[in-house]
Amino acid sequence: MPHTKKSSRKHGWIWGTGSTKLMRTCIWSPAATASTAAAAVEARGWRAMEGHRNATEVQMSQLVLPAHTNYHGELSIGQLLKWIDTAACLSAERHAGCPCVTASVDDIYFEHTISVGQVVNIKAKVNRAFNSSMEVGVQVSYEDLCNGKQWNVCKAYATFVAQGKPLAKIKLKPLVPQTEEEKIEYSVAAERRRMRLAHTDTIKDLLTNSPVQSEGENRDCSTMVPAEKTRVESVELILPPHANHQGNTFGGQIMAWMENVATIAASRLCHAHPTLKTIEMFHFRGPSQVGDRLLFKAIVNNAFKNSMEVGVCVEAYGHEMEISRRHINSAFMTFVVLDGGGQPCMLPMLKPESGDGERRYKEASARKKIRLDRKYVISCKNTEVPLSVPWDQSNKVYLSYNNVSALKTLVAKTNWMLDSERDKVKMYMLEEDKFLSIRIEMTICIDAKQAFLLLSDMRHRREWDEHYEDAELVQQVDKDDMIYHVISRTISKENKPQDFVVLASQREPCSKGDPYVVAFRSVTLPTQPAQPEYTRGEILCSGFCIWQETEELTKVAYYNQATPDVLAYITTNIAGLSSSFHSTFQACEQFLQKHKDDVSVRLQNL
Repeated sequence: MPHTKKSSRKHGWIWGTGSTKLMRTCIWSPAATASTAAAAVEARGWRAMEGHRNATEVQMSQLVLPAHTNYHGELSIGQLLKWIDTAACLSAERHAGCPCVTASVDDIYFEHTISVGQVVNIKAKVNRAFNSSMEVGVQVSYEDLCNGKQWNVCKAYATFVAQGKPLAKIKLKPLVPQTEEEKIEYSVAAERRRMRLAHTDTIKDLLTNSPVQSEGENRDCSTMVPAEKTRVESVELILPPHANHQGNTFGGQIMAWMENVATIAASRLCHAHPTLKTIEMFHFRGPSQVGDRLLFKAIVNNAFKNSMEVGVCVEAYGHEMEISRRHINSAFMTFVVLDGGGQPCMLPMLKPESGDGERRYKEASARKKIRLDRKYVISCKNTEVPLSVPWDQSNKVYLSYNNVSALKTLVAKTNWMLDSERDKVKMYMLEEDKFLSIRIEMTICIDAKQAFLLLSDMRHRREWDEHYEDAELVQQVDKDDMIYHVISRTISKENKPQDFVVLASQREPCSKGDPYVVAFRSVTLPTQPAQPEYTRGEILCSGFCIWQETEELTKVAYYNQATPDVLAYITTNIAGLSSSFHSTFQACEQFLQKHKDDVSVRLQNL
């Protein structure tokens, strides 16, 4: 529901906000522990000591030795990837109870380098299990043993697949989250999975509908480096030390070799020692075994002003089958070259090869735009960011992800306080981190899918919410995302009606027990500029979650998050606010009961 920049005397379901801070939605935090049991020497005994602790959690600590470092005397990223993959695999196998293999590793952003003598601490735990795959979250930090300080290095999300006996299909047991952090990660894992599956289509869509402009600013085009000069090919023979406990090539070893050839390719462009900053999704397409040969191919796809993208692919073949190579992995890595002060240097321009080289050149530009948009939308850390993020083709997937994830994060909070209860309507409050949130819920006799379809269309909102004058669908992004222009009846301090441009993102349950979700947030569109007759308002985070509780009963909950400028109004007018929400939700129930038969006909015709 909308928040506005200026608070007014009649709030109801529309709040004002002047804040420009976005809510963080992808937060990793380990489960709290409390030592309550007797000491033990086995791993199970240690886990028993710690009160609640996720049964899948694995902790690894490694002292960085000279053998682990690169030419800078810093921990090699390849070595770090080995440790990450090992910890994540052990966590996955704890949950599955059988061997697991790495299917993919999401984008990794490296915030710090690690030096010899420092300790790397890795925590991995399963966030969610699907059918035969599961998402494992990994948090990496390092500590300086001399002063005791710790720093975050990166976080990663890896997907593992359970491997049973040949031809036997594995169905993983569901994971039951316990803590608030676990519930957030569990809920948002479904959104991350959705985003992974859509990534390739996002690239294609961006190249088709929004051609990306190449960068040539402030650089000497006469000294372009031909892309073929950066090409690297390297072969590795898989030996027993390279295999995992299942006899397949250790995924972490493959990733380390990929990082090695990518670094060589980057060095050939800049004639310096580059630093790896980002890895974009390792995708394991198939296994390889002891005795196989792995052919690693790397080339610089594009060189931007201060960074370059290197593409790496891996092919496997046996000793008699070099002709029939199998493509088993690929990734894209972003490097920078740092000067003595740690600032990125300007890089020479790249001349792509004709044909596939030009395609890779354009796709690299598209990936860079997506990375920047994604970082802006998802990874903002309490920086001054406008609530209404510009919507376009390149960031539509990540805006939708952020929209739904922000609501799911709010839903997973555990310290809600019951403020009032009238008839079947309950009102809860939550105050934390300078935000005040309200949850209104009721249980009614309607099918959850019916309620979902009725509440997800904002054009019906004015039929039950007196604060809405009109809602026009201005863009159907896809089947799950719509953009509306909403006009409110609430009068702003400037004595003008308020309007909003709202992205509505809807999700059906991913598995049993999940709710139907309808999330709202502000966006900006060039076709919907602010008009002088309205005061443009903004939505921080709001929406509906709908649970099917029994065959006849459904719980409908509405969430709305406000920012500090309306906190004083709400705390001093809580009685009136409670009454307003109560009457609005009663009208909502009447609307749902009146139109549920219309939706039933639509469902029967699907």
